[in-house]
Amino acid sequence: MKKTLILLALVVGLMIVPFFVSHGGEYGGSDDQAEGQILVVAPHYKPWFKPLYEPASSEIESLLFTLQGSIGTAVIFYILGYYRGRREDHAGD
Repeated sequence: MKKTLILLALVVGLMIVPFFVSHGGEYGGSDDQAEGQILVVAPHYKPWFKPLYEPASSEIESLLFTLQGSIGTAVIFYILGYYRGRREDHAGD
């Protein structure tokens, strides 16, 4: 029971600490940092491709990124569950 409470407190701490750790109040992803570094190294660089869809705001972009990750996770765990269930069904044969 004590171990469970400690782990729960750590999880809650990991969820709350980022709200208090501030980097100037601005959130930027690694894509933005990579673009900045490319422009420093090669200022005349032109991208090979243009995005098919440019979200209206960074919030929508974050939502779409999270949705993509969630769908990918759901597919992976569905497949794992399917094969585990199939293995358990055949274990009794």
